Amino acid sequence: MANMLYDALFAPLRGREGAFLILADGSALSGRVFHAMLARAAHALRAAGVKPGDRVAVQVAKSPQALAVYGAAVAAGAVFLPLNTAYTPAEVAYFLGNATPRVFLCDPAREEALTPVAAGQGARLMTLDGTGQGSFAEAMEDQPEEIAAEPRGPEDLAAILYTSGTTGRSKGAMLTHRNLLSNAEVLADLWRFTEDDVLLHALPIFHTHGLFVASNIALLTGGRMIFLPGFDLEAVLRLMPQATAMMGVPTFYTRLLDDPRFTRDLTAGMRLFVSGSAPLLAETHRAFEARTGHRILERYGMTETNMNTSNPYEGERRAGTVGFPLPGVDLRIMAEGAEVAPGEAGVIEVRGPNVFAGYWQMPEKTAEELRPDGWFITGDIGRRDAEGYVQIVGRAKDLVISGGFNIYPVEVEAELDAQPGVLESAVIGLPHPDFGEAVFAVLVPQPGVTLDPQAVLDGLRDRLARFKQPKAAVVVEALPRNAMGKVQKADLRKTYAGWFAG
Repeated sequence: MANMLYDALFAPLRGREGAFLILADGSALSGRVFHAMLARAAHALRAAGVKPGDRVAVQVAKSPQALAVYGAAVAAGAVFLPLNTAYTPAEVAYFLGNATPRVFLCDPAREEALTPVAAGQGARLMTLDGTGQGSFAEAMEDQPEEIAAEPRGPEDLAAILYTSGTTGRSKGAMLTHRNLLSNAEVLADLWRFTEDDVLLHALPIFHTHGLFVASNIALLTGGRMIFLPGFDLEAVLRLMPQATAMMGVPTFYTRLLDDPRFTRDLTAGMRLFVSGSAPLLAETHRAFEARTGHRILERYGMTETNMNTSNPYEGERRAGTVGFPLPGVDLRIMAEGAEVAPGEAGVIEVRGPNVFAGYWQMPEKTAEELRPDGWFITGDIGRRDAEGYVQIVGRAKDLVISGGFNIYPVEVEAELDAQPGVLESAVIGLPHPDFGEAVFAVLVPQPGVTLDPQAVLDGLRDRLARFKQPKAAVVVEALPRNAMGKVQKADLRKTYAGWFAG
């Protein structure tokens, strides 16, 4: 039996003499050199006791070697488990305890703090830093540069990705070879990627966006990647003329727009900008198109499903929407057990080859969210217009119910963002003695602007029904976000929980 993911993504690199990864300093790794690195890493994993089906957990800086470990785990038939580099030892202890990996790779600088954590969970700890050095790199040194991949079929697990854990414990989404490969194939075709593309890659690779969307598409199509450790504005501006495509989070694009050097001429060789992982403001859409002539393509995905929808490559890329369901993906919007009419809001459910196999070691959670007929209850609230464009209204847990009325934060945020002097906003529900919950707004001013929160709220009087209007607002310098740019509304609810108590 073949190894589905390895054969499609990594095996073609074996004889490729041309560049695969272009690094920030201008150096490049050929496909052949990268594959040899991957093979040595796979043999090092085997030497450390990794067998097919074992988990390999990594909490390391982005580097070519870190990407090679992903390929090595696939080749070894292991289950790859990337962890956010910001997680604390206490958080890592939970993940290792839940996933029970055979091997855990961490940065040498964190070895002392994480050694007892790994030992407590029975994982062998090895190290790898952002320059490719560490005990794991040493273990790779004398290993063979060819690898016979372990047989793996479509339903075998390829990876476990943990959800962000904003409500309760993080859940490990089990992703199969079929999940990852089918999604990469659909996206590569939909977004017109070919071997001629050069993808500017500044995303982290512990998350589905940077690893299973960006990297897998480039691997599948034989393209090149400008592989940056992270989003560095100077590096991105310097290297963009060499690229044809970029995938990013909204903050990438707002930071580019803040720099006058980001011009139409600089983007002349680009054919595609993709945004995801967090909502893109309509204002950013408009400003980006006015500056560059390019209209950002926004899409929608989840840890459990990879990508579900996308605005079209050809056709209208509609601001404020995430486009249409991907080919092969079914999407419906449900309320009270029935599919809603166009324009009405409900919980998004999806079904297709991209949908995960369930939550690791959590059969009860799997049964709650993954229906027996394959429909996954996303927990996202959305609506679909008459033309089929999907709009994400918010998370079900972020829905505000005030005085018996349902209020969708995205609708209120759009009106707040349109007020003079407001850069962006976040709307949450807070406990209220009369209404149960009250709408509360957190405002970020545009640079150099002093916002009067009451004046902003007054501007909504003729724009929204009274029950939707925030009862109070505060002004802050910035909204709390996670590594992928998503606003952490749970943090805001904790911060302002007692606002209406007195």
